[in-house]
Amino acid sequence: MTSALPEGWSYGPWHEGPDPLAAPVDLRDALDEIGRDVMAGSSPRSALEEMLRRGTRNTQGLDDLTRRLWERRREIEQRHNLDGTLRDVQRLLDEALAAELHDLFPNPSDDARFKELQLDALPSGTAAAVRELANYEWESSEARQKYEQIRELLGKELLGSRFEGMKEALENTTPEDIERINEMLADLNSLLAAHAQGQPQIDQLFAEFMAKHGEYFPENPRNVDELIDVLAARAAAAQRMLNSMTAEQRAELAQLSQQAFGNPQLAQQLANLDAQLQALRPGEDWTGSEQLSGDDPLGLADGARAMSDLAELDALAEQLAQSYPGARLEDIDLDALTRQLGDEATVDARRLSELERQLRDQGLLERAPDGSLQLSPKALRQLGQTALSDVLRTARGQSGERDAAAAGAAGELAGSTRPWQFGDTQSWDVSRTVRNAVLRTAGGGRGGSVKLDVADVEIAETEHRARAAVALLVDTSWSMVQEGRWLPMKRTALALHQLISTRYRNDALQLITFGRYAGVVELPQLIGMEGTWEQGTNAHHALLLAGRHLRRHPDAQPVVLMVTDGEPTAHLEPDGTAEFDYPPRPATLRKTVAEVDRLAKLGASLTVFRLGDDPRLNAFVDLLARRSGGRVLAPDADGLGAAVVGDYLRTRRRL
Repeated sequence: MTSALPEGWSYGPWHEGPDPLAAPVDLRDALDEIGRDVMAGSSPRSALEEMLRRGTRNTQGLDDLTRRLWERRREIEQRHNLDGTLRDVQRLLDEALAAELHDLFPNPSDDARFKELQLDALPSGTAAAVRELANYEWESSEARQKYEQIRELLGKELLGSRFEGMKEALENTTPEDIERINEMLADLNSLLAAHAQGQPQIDQLFAEFMAKHGEYFPENPRNVDELIDVLAARAAAAQRMLNSMTAEQRAELAQLSQQAFGNPQLAQQLANLDAQLQALRPGEDWTGSEQLSGDDPLGLADGARAMSDLAELDALAEQLAQSYPGARLEDIDLDALTRQLGDEATVDARRLSELERQLRDQGLLERAPDGSLQLSPKALRQLGQTALSDVLRTARGQSGERDAAAAGAAGELAGSTRPWQFGDTQSWDVSRTVRNAVLRTAGGGRGGSVKLDVADVEIAETEHRARAAVALLVDTSWSMVQEGRWLPMKRTALALHQLISTRYRNDALQLITFGRYAGVVELPQLIGMEGTWEQGTNAHHALLLAGRHLRRHPDAQPVVLMVTDGEPTAHLEPDGTAEFDYPPRPATLRKTVAEVDRLAKLGASLTVFRLGDDPRLNAFVDLLARRSGGRVLAPDADGLGAAVVGDYLRTRRRL
């Protein structure tokens, strides 16, 4: 069943900004893509640009749109050629001559024989023959009609090559139409001359011109500069079309243009117009050309339109490349993209632009003090949530257990509550939450209904029975990059950091990296760290820093987790320099084992996550585990996060 619309109403496409019914952009997918590239070593700016090039699961990226532009360009070049007008003129000329000779043949008069001689003596060139027949008195009415069609065709094609839609508007041309067009061209040339001379009343002249001749300009320019822009772009396309023809074809068309509508003034007016436009807009491409090698012939009007399409495709490709200074996705001409690739491509481009804007507006990307882009704390939290979810999903798949992060109690209920904050995972105090909602909505005139708001939520506070001091030591030597373990290592640190910061907030986590030297890093530093070629795996220095962290928290259960893919090859000397050697020097092994012994005296058991199958590494980490009462796990790179988080949770359950 359908209902009639009110009079004067109609349905149509939405043109007032973004579609209000369109699906929201998926920032999580985009952020995951950016985070993965940043953790792999890209800068946030490069990662953002790469995400926009690749797109997301539901949105084509800039590379796909660019590929479609080049396919569209190749289609135009390989389908069409530019001799359509010449072919049509030659066909009409042949038909006119055949009809004329047919009517002359039965005529016994000397005049008929003379006309046959005239036709036999016509020049071989099409343009010269058409010019020669300008004053010929046709015997056949059909032949006369065909010849007039040649003149009309030339006029329509010439005007259509300079004015959008003019060819279609001149389907039934009358002498009065031709006179009005000549008048329009004369007025237009006068207007452009006045503009070039800087006459002060140019706005008034433009308004008068549009009031008189506005029907010829569907683009509806608002001032003389916009009018010049429109005309110059079309005239330049027509010139590029001529440049793309052979010299013989250009010469033929130049002669034929004098016969347009049987009015030589038209060609002169257009030549004057082209000269003025080229002087006013020298920046247009007046010298370019294209190679159209297909079988479908285009006339002058369609040829100019094809040249405009090719230029528009080139401009869109440059906009999509975003390679020029200050480039922004808002620069993309969505109207042009719709004309060339359709509505779906425009939807994708608009979504990408919206993704870029919202990533900035929602605080997921921010400016560092040096002006560069960096991931914000909010973005790192979201990446941490994703990494932790992936890790726990992997852990459940391996063990068949339920979600370990939500299984254990953080502590005994303290009897107090507090408002919910972002990241809280403790249980709600339901009675307090509902009470807050009732008090907030009381007297609101809602008929007794109560609606919860996030501001109403209170959670039950707990008293932790124990806390842990956790040191996560991650190998950042070049082999971690070379063997594809760099990204899994970072995602592991991200997941563990997220778990501790949201579930076990009283635990003290310290992230320690070790290559030739070791260092304490914050999560953003680790996430943005680039892999560099550096010899040395200084586990000794990393264990020294871990011991310092544990001593700062004497009331906490010490937990040391080490991720490495190589045996120690460097140690720290008393003067702070790192000594490297391979195979490892006995002093390096001795100092590393001694530091593990010191950690054991603090009550810390060392869990080593061994990546790779090096026998020397295997033997050494087994020794470390035995001396500290710890253990060795050997996950693959994809299972590293589940192994580290699982081991941490196993330790937490024993507290």
